[in-house]
Order: sequence, then C-alpha cells, then structure tokens
Amino acid sequence: MTGPTGSNPLTLAGIDHVVLRVKDIEVMLGFYRDVLGCTVAKHNAPLDLWHLDAGGSMIDLIPVSGKLGSKGGAAPGIEGRNLDHVALKVHPFDAEAILAHLKAHGIESEDVKTRFGADGDGPSIYMSDPEGNGVELKGTA
Repeated sequence: MTGPTGSNPLTLAGIDHVVLRVKDIEVMLGFYRDVLGCTVAKHNAPLDLWHLDAGGSMIDLIPVSGKLGSKGGAAPGIEGRNLDHVALKVHPFDAEAILAHLKAHGIESEDVKTRFGADGDGPSIYMSDPEGNGVELKGTA
C-alpha cells in the first residue's frame, strides 16, 4: 500500500521487539534466558518490565499482575493467548544439537520442518514457552 504521494515513507529493517504479558516472570525469564540464550538488557523496575536481547531484537516480558500487564486484561490461558508465535533467527542451525539442548531442559518440541521466513525457506523447530506462547527457532537454508 502506498501513501498519498505514491510512496511509502517506511523502510522496515526487522522486528524491534515483541512484548509478552506473563503470569510467572521467574519461570519465563528462566526459559528465555537460560534455555533460549537471551540476555537481560535492562530491567525497568518501576514498570516491572524486563527487556531481553534476542540477537539484536528484543523480547520484553511484563507480569500480568503489574502496572503495565494489568492493562491488557485476562492472563494468557487455554481460552486465549497473547501471541501465536514469535520466530527467532538461529545461525548456525544445528538441528541435532538444538533438539538435544531443548530435551536436556525438559522442553518438548516438534520435529524439524522446512518453513518459510524472512530469509526464505529453512529449517524450523516449533515449541511453546512455559505459558503456552508459540516459539519458533528458524534457520536459513
């Protein structure tokens, strides 16, 4: 879609951040930090907002019971989630090592499949975080 002058003034460069409202901040921090390897870039204590570096993009976590999280309504659950899934680029993509790592952390995942993403077709592994949000680990062909 173009703007009124016939050109779009936006040049997208990737995902800056995704915000997840979470029920258990410690469990979710453990998953994204210890299992997936995100690092804590910043904790905004007054808002109880955790900024996690995910390879140049950010995943922000906010407790549903906190100042920001309570604005979003009910917590994620069986009836609904905050997000279908977030796809994280993984390079290099060693499927065998990734699956072994997930298993060692008690994380159940789907088998490796080829799926399309920002870098074209490539290997992909789907799983869920501890609160049921979908996470895809995506490699390039």
